[in-house]
Amino acid sequence: MSEELTPENPEPETEEAEPIKQRKNGLYPGISDELAENMKSGWADTELHGLEPIAQAEHTADRRAALSARFPGERLVIPSGNLKTRSNDTEYAFRASTEYAYLTGDQTHDSVLVLEPKGAGEAGHEATIYLLPRSDRENGEFWLNGQGELWVGRRHSLSEAEQMLGIPAKDVRELPAALTEATGPVRNVRGHDAGIESALTDKVTAERDEELRVYLSEARLVKDAFEIAELQKACEITARGFEDVVKVLDKAEATSERYIEGTFFLRARIEGNDIGYGSICAAGPHATTLHWVRNDGAVRSGELLLLDAGVETNDLYTADVTRTLPISGTFTPLQRKIYDAVYEAQEAGIAAVKPGADYRDFHDAAQRVLTEKLVEWGLLGDLSVDKVLELGLQRRWTLHGTGHMLGMDVHDCAAARTEAYVNGVLEPGVCLTVEPGLYFQADDLTVPEEYRGIGVRIEDDILVTEDGNRNLSDQLPRRADDVEAWMARLKG
Repeated sequence: MSEELTPENPEPETEEAEPIKQRKNGLYPGISDELAENMKSGWADTELHGLEPIAQAEHTADRRAALSARFPGERLVIPSGNLKTRSNDTEYAFRASTEYAYLTGDQTHDSVLVLEPKGAGEAGHEATIYLLPRSDRENGEFWLNGQGELWVGRRHSLSEAEQMLGIPAKDVRELPAALTEATGPVRNVRGHDAGIESALTDKVTAERDEELRVYLSEARLVKDAFEIAELQKACEITARGFEDVVKVLDKAEATSERYIEGTFFLRARIEGNDIGYGSICAAGPHATTLHWVRNDGAVRSGELLLLDAGVETNDLYTADVTRTLPISGTFTPLQRKIYDAVYEAQEAGIAAVKPGADYRDFHDAAQRVLTEKLVEWGLLGDLSVDKVLELGLQRRWTLHGTGHMLGMDVHDCAAARTEAYVNGVLEPGVCLTVEPGLYFQADDLTVPEEYRGIGVRIEDDILVTEDGNRNLSDQLPRRADDVEAWMARLKG
């Protein structure tokens, strides 16, 4: 990786000519006036014209209109976020804030969407997107600044962005001053841009800002047609990633869980933007750890692999799928017994997902089946199923809720109010996961020794439809016999 021609401790750009000022002040040793002058000219015009709007432009416009109607007469500020340092002068890969990407379709850093109230007597808002413009050749920013285009690649001009996003665009460097001078009520999505928050210190309150965040979270509970198509795409790519893993299980046995992680990541980057969350590649007893993301353990024939992974599409919608696979290709009798119990519970949970059902219904249905199995296996003494459920004792082995909303965040709509989410009612367009599991810890002395170290989870992404539901991730088999046949076919 090349070392950047930047000051030892560069300051953020505060005015247009800052790079050239820094050079003249000796902060770029070895750069002559002649070189600086030479770099100003001789560059072709690369402006793009006649660009088509992005695929979701119509949908983002509808989302902004709904937001505007919810907060009439108020200025709404939604930042994309800033780069975050990983180490010294390198940054983490940038991922735009969900709220910003949902409302714009844009994914650039240091950008801000502002909805400004229209004039007196007019309803609604004027949307403006504030972006970094093309790197300036004249002042040297494009080659002297570490985020200039010579270092990190071309970015769209403001005109190009307007054509693609369908939103008037301005230079984001003008925004802090404009916000400082703004009058009237303001709301801001916090936690993404400290500079914007500083400019709004005296204009916002935590309570009002939280209302904005909650609204944007609840707005995503019901997906539009574009979002459903993206989630379907994410599931299909994810299924191919699972197939990739099965084909290389022999190589994973020779190395570690990291081979599985890397294999799935390759598919995510080839066909999508990234993984939607840290892949859980849990072999053997690691499958009993719910969020095992170290992925540094052994992969052994005769044990199970719990693979919980999802591809994030280029438009930032993620799948969330889990399969528990026999590494040898065949379940042992005990593994199959536990697996079949989880499958039966998932079937009951999926059947409970339908319009008009309470959100909690699918969880209750799956938990009842698992509890029945635990009682049948003699793990809870002489207690009845109803008594176990009343006391919650099954949770020693079922551990977690049976699902969650899914969308741009793997745990989507997380800021929604309880009455709108977990105490809410399902309606067409809602997308959620159904993911029951049984986990017998390796050191759990309350279960027979042969159970210890076995963890099973099966997870699918379920869309509520007008007449029931649709399994978006049904490309992957779930029944034990089908899983074994699928693995045998892939392994050749």
